[in-house]
Amino acid sequence: MNPDDMTKRALFRAPIKGRTPGGQRITGMEDRFTVWAKHAPLRGGEAVMQARMESRSPAAVTVECSSDTLTITSEWEVVIDGRTYQLKADPRETRDRAFLDMLVEAR
Repeated sequence: MNPDDMTKRALFRAPIKGRTPGGQRITGMEDRFTVWAKHAPLRGGEAVMQARMESRSPAAVTVECSSDTLTITSEWEVVIDGRTYQLKADPRETRDRAFLDMLVEAR
């Protein structure tokens, strides 16, 4: 992976949970950090075609490892070019441990 391939700004958002003073639940997403990322829509394959028929857009996102990006879990979401993607699984480190790869899906 070449850092020059990272041409998109990715805003990562984490879930927040809490309660109001009246006891009602609050759930939502909170902006955590923005990093440079490589965004690559997935092409071909039966699972990808099925996802497209269901109006889902699967993609792969790659970011550099850092203290921030190592906190990302499958509960998070990422916003790239104004489109929100849900993470499908926890990010995986590349063999050289310099980057994190993750599968995401927009609806």
